[in-house]
This record gives sequence, C-alpha cells and structure tokens, in this order.
Amino acid sequence: MVKRLKSSLPAVAIAGVSALSLGMVAALVHTTSPGDQADRILEESLLPGLEHFVGHDDGPVLALALQPPAQRQEALLPLAESRDAHSRNRARYLLALDLIAQDRGGSALPLLEGLEQDYPTLAPYVALALAQAQRATGQGSVAQQTQQRILQEYEGNGAIAPLLFELGQQDPAYWDQLVQQFPHHPKAVEVAYQRLTADPHRADALPMLMIMARAGLHHPNAGAALLRLKTEFANQLSPEDWQTVGFGFWRIDSYGDAAVAYAKAPPSPRNLYRAARGFQVTSKRDRAIALYSQLDRQFPDAPETATGLLRLSLSLPDDRALGVLDQVVNRFPDRAAEALQARAEVLDKLNSAESAQATRELILKEYKDSDAAADIRLTNALNAADQGDLTMALSWARDVLKYSPDSDLAADAGFWVGKWGRQLGQADVAQNALESVIARHPESYYAWRSAVALGWNVGDFKTVRSQTPAVAPLSQRTSLPVGSATLQELYLLGQDQQAWERWQLEYDNYQDPTPEEQFTDGLMRLGTNDNIDGIYQISSLGLADDPADLKTVKTLKQRPDYWHGVYPLPYADLITTWSAERQLNPLLVAALMRQESRFEAQIRSGVGAAGLMQVMPATAEWIKGQAGLPDYDLNDPTDNVKLGTWYLNYTHAEYDNHSLFAVASYNAGPGNVAKWINQGGYTDADDFAEKIPFPETKGYVRSVFGGYWNYLRLYDPAIAEQVETLKQRH
Repeated sequence: MVKRLKSSLPAVAIAGVSALSLGMVAALVHTTSPGDQADRILEESLLPGLEHFVGHDDGPVLALALQPPAQRQEALLPLAESRDAHSRNRARYLLALDLIAQDRGGSALPLLEGLEQDYPTLAPYVALALAQAQRATGQGSVAQQTQQRILQEYEGNGAIAPLLFELGQQDPAYWDQLVQQFPHHPKAVEVAYQRLTADPHRADALPMLMIMARAGLHHPNAGAALLRLKTEFANQLSPEDWQTVGFGFWRIDSYGDAAVAYAKAPPSPRNLYRAARGFQVTSKRDRAIALYSQLDRQFPDAPETATGLLRLSLSLPDDRALGVLDQVVNRFPDRAAEALQARAEVLDKLNSAESAQATRELILKEYKDSDAAADIRLTNALNAADQGDLTMALSWARDVLKYSPDSDLAADAGFWVGKWGRQLGQADVAQNALESVIARHPESYYAWRSAVALGWNVGDFKTVRSQTPAVAPLSQRTSLPVGSATLQELYLLGQDQQAWERWQLEYDNYQDPTPEEQFTDGLMRLGTNDNIDGIYQISSLGLADDPADLKTVKTLKQRPDYWHGVYPLPYADLITTWSAERQLNPLLVAALMRQESRFEAQIRSGVGAAGLMQVMPATAEWIKGQAGLPDYDLNDPTDNVKLGTWYLNYTHAEYDNHSLFAVASYNAGPGNVAKWINQGGYTDADDFAEKIPFPETKGYVRSVFGGYWNYLRLYDPAIAEQVETLKQRH
C-alpha cells in the first residue's frame, strides 16, 4: 500500500566562517607531525569490514555530525585545528561541505587544500568537493583539471560515478563508462532510465532494463522496467535473469508477476516456494498446488517445503488438507505444533469438536513451549475471563509466562496476569507480571498498558492527548555491522546520500542477505528517506527463524539504532508544529503517521487515501469547508499533516478526548465506533480494544498505541531511563 519517500526535513544554512579561523586552519593544512603520519598509514591500511574500523567510530566530531550546519559550526572550528588527525580531517571536511552548500566555495578551499592526502579514507570525496569549490569560485578550467585528475587517479572507485553522470550529460562516452564500470550505482540506474525513456527500443534495451531490475528497485519506474522484461524480452532471459526479475516483482509486492518469473528461475526451495505462493495469493489455485508439489518432490527436507506444505493445506479440501498437515507433523518436528494447530482449525470446520480438542490437548502436552501452545493458553484465558472465571483465566495466562516467556504472546498474557491478579487481590503476582512485560517485551503494545497499570506518567487512553513528552533523537551514530571503512566514515559523518550510493556497490548479496547486511541496508534506506523499505528491512529481521540468524538479530537489537530504525522520526518539525497547533501529543501523531504511511509523502491507498496521514479526498474537502482552509495539495507534506491533525483533533472532540475511540475512528469512521460503544458488552477500555469487531481496526489500534509507546520509550529520556532501570532489575 505504501511506497517510497523522497523529501526530507529542511536544511538550515550555517553562518559565515571568520577570516581568522580560516587563516588558522589554512596554516595547519601543511603541518604534519610524526603522529599524524602514523595515523595516515593506519587509515590507508583499512580494509572493508567493521573489524578494521574499531576505534574510529567515536570522537568529538561525530557527536556534532548530525546537527544542522549552523548549530555545529562554532564547535567544529576549533576541531579543524585539532592535533588529533581524525578529528581535524573530519571537521575540515564537514565545514567545507557546509560552505559549498551555501555557495561559498572560496571559503571552503583552504579547508580542502591538502586534505585529500591527509584523509585517504575519503580521498576521492574530498577531491570531488575540491572541484565543486573551485567551480563555485569561478575557476572553471582549474575545476575541469581536477575532475580529469579524479577520473584518472580514482578510475575504479565508485565515488566517481556521480562525476561520470554529470560529464555524460555532455559526452555520452562517460555514461557508457558509468554503466560498464559501476552498473549497480544509482547513477547507472538513472542513465538506464533516461536512455530507455529517450528510446524505449534502443539496441541495448535489454541490458539497460536489467540494470534497473538488479539495482534500480528504488526507482519509481522499476515496476515498468520489470514488466517490459517479463513481456517483451521473455525469450531472451536466462533462468538467472528470471530469478532477478522475480525478486524485483516480489519486492514491489507484485506477487502474480513474481510467481510467473520465479517459475522460470532455477529450481530452488525459495524460488519454487515464492512461485507457488505468488500464484496462490493471486487465486491461481491449480498452478500453486502444482508448484507446492514440485517443491515437495525436489526439496523434501528444505525449511521452505514445510512452509509450502502448510500453505498448500489452505488451498485443498479439508479432508486432503488433514493429510498434508500430518506430513508436516511427521517430517518437520520444529513445525509440528504449528501444523497441529492448523489441523485443529480444520477439524473445527468439519464439526469434529472432540477431535479438535484432543489435538489442542496434544499440543499442550507434547509441545508445551511452542507458540501454538501459547496461543491456545491465551485463548483459553480470555474465554475464561469472558465467562467471569478470573481464577481460571489467571492460571491459563500464567502458564503462558511459565512455558513461553519469550513468545510475543507472553506480553499479552503478562498484562492480563497483572490486571486479573489485582482484581483477585494478588498484588505481588500482578506487580511482577506487569514489570516483566516491560522488562522482557519493551517494544510491545502491552508494555505501554503495563506501564499505565503501574502508574507511570505515560498517558492512558483518556489522557494521552494532553501529554507533551520530551523528544531527544539519537545524537551520534554507531558503526555499521558491515561495510568498508569508506562506507563507515560517510555514514558516521551523516553523508547519507553518498553512503547509500557507496552501499549499492558493496551490497552484492541483496537477494539473500545476512542479518547484518539487511540491517545495514535498512539504515542506508532510512538515511535517504526511503522510509517504508528502511523500516521493513529492519523490522522484518524479527521474523528470522534460523538459529544462527536469531542469535545475530538478538545482538543487533541491543544496538541503540535498531529500534530507532524501526521507529524513525522524519518530518519531526511538521509533527511538532501541527501537534502543538491542534493540542495533540506529537508522539501519538508520529505513531499514527507511521502506521498510515510509513512516512511516505506520495503514497495512495487502494481506495484513494493520500499522503503522510492518508487523508481521503472527500474527507479533505469536508475539512476544507468545516475549517475554512484554503486550497491544498494532499501530496504536500505540510498540507497533508495540517488536514490529518485537524481530523484527529475532530475525532478526539467527538469522544471527549478519549484517544482509544478517536484513533479507532480515524481508521473505521466515527459511525462504526459509535455503534460499538452503544452496543456495549465490554468492561473497560482494554476490554473494548480486545473486542473491536473489525480485525483491521483492532490491529490498527494496537499498532498506533504500540507505536506511541515505542516513540515514548526511545525518544523521551525520562521514560527511556525508567524502562532501562526496570530491565536491569529484572
């Protein structure tokens, strides 16, 4: 539903650099101590990989790198004269870039003079900045000489790709060089796109399209390129090409097209599974069944086969589905509980209640610590509570904590243990359960509900609107888990566009990445405001099931940037401004925006909802009349947030500032929520949230308030400290 985001928060221009400071910097340019020389030799020895970068991911400059230029300038000036080589080089480079961005290239020249030799990790980037500065001062011929020197001295370095792109606009030979040397660079993708746009049927159309298929999935026209490959060039594609095309379609959620491509790719467990699944979700039942069967025959022991058989059971008559599920139980012990749970659901449909119950009892007996067992126990707990038997409900929920403490369902169960325990007078049991939810599952929606129950100042359903939490983003980055020294340096210095471009050249395992590579890719995407894919790349690491991958993901989750990557905060200025205007909690607005659009300003839903807060055109027109607003553009972030926060304020007003009802109304409409309230049948707000009859709205409510809690625990220092203290105690 949501696609990529290209706009960013506005930059702030820095103030002028004094002549005295520039003179002092220039005087230091040619001064190199023996210690500096040793540092230079060490830098030149750096090889790709984080192990070679340890010791260089800190320092005073990196604490300033993410600040706006005007804010960091005064602190960078003395660091540009530092005796420490790393600090001096970094400060000079950042100051020079800031000046060039202000069209003050002449002031940048003294900072850049000699820096190319002193700063080998970023040498080609320094040289490119030098050429920019020279050109900005009217030294056109000198800049051209510098550019030609760059092309010669850094011929195989991907840093020159933007220069080749620029020069190629006058001389196509440079574009030829670009696509031949650096076909995975985003500038090569742009060359391919422009050439195909100018002449769709050019002689080299196929290789240009393949560049877009392999390296251009970020491009808005990637889907059109993939379709051309599938339709016009089908007879010329190799099986490996088909796999590339299939992967591309899969990534842009075009599952039917992906299925066709994967079916022609080299047979492998993943390729066959995705082909079958793609046909299944696009209602090509017979084709899906055939491919699932082929997967089973050719790769009987692959993990994908177990998943495939579980999916296959959904497309078969119930009696045949039971036989397939029995195969999973017998052949894949690690998926047996899941298959048995599916078997019980089929038996329910066949009105075989006793057999279904016996199957669930088997799960509880033989697979005590499985997710399926946790699901059964929690369901039984909630059913017992509905029937008024809180003692039995508490017993079932505590068993979830006993046997499946790390399951996602343990967060749900722990909260209800706390709530029911208090109602039964078991204060110690309740307190321990609520604290454990926050300590063991701090990212859960139920961690927020537990914090509310414990009396934390985090806002409840009736009070969250009026909360004004502090917001403190990460001030400094941590080294990436993978990547060359150059990539690391660009990233740490906040040079996100260049870092992402560099990463495209290094990320050659994109179809089957390691967790570290996938995490790094997510951070790179977030840096360029490709927020939907960035959030997905990082958050989907939580779906890992391989034991080695699980261990790695657990380590990654300890990084400060992991959860900030899952819950980034772009458009912070707009959110803050219009939340204050509407007297709304800014982190609640951020959470709702994340859920609606993943911070993608240009998206449209299938029903026409538009922009960051997914405002329907008809709703926007109604708001315009109600609020007397001028003309608007729903694709414009400011207009969209202005309208979306007005409507969120309206839904709050409709329900006396009860945020649960207001947020549910934003998704389902005020009429539906009013009907649910009038129907009754719930005991309190938590019970209402559990009994929302629309599954989409029920999930929406949890996601928005869970997102609010995550923004609170990540960006409000006081709450972050409170959570960390509790984690340490438990």
